[in-house]
Amino acid sequence: MDIIYCLVPKSYWETWEGKETYLPRDYEQEGFIHATKSEELLGKVANRVYKDFTDELYVLVIQEQKIASPVKYEQAKDGLLYPHIYGPLNKDAILEIREMKRTDGNWGVAGVVG
Repeated sequence: MDIIYCLVPKSYWETWEGKETYLPRDYEQEGFIHATKSEELLGKVANRVYKDFTDELYVLVIQEQKIASPVKYEQAKDGLLYPHIYGPLNKDAILEIREMKRTDGNWGVAGVVG
């Protein structure tokens, strides 16, 4: 099963409750949803993108084959390929939602939400 991961602030995620799809805050600017392929990269990305973020952070665990929008793997500035979702993320592709926690100043995956 191919799994990809997407980070989202908890407070923003809650604004999408009851909706069938999800789009991040920066979708209009970026034109796609940022995701990552491995849990190892997830912490690295969270520490870079959410370095100064102090609120709660979630990670969406997504089954790639169930995503209705196109997914393209594109090279980022760090030279690695990352999955980008070009359209809304249908929530039935989300297998679970996990919490991210800071330990010694670094983000890491914690338990399952709910």
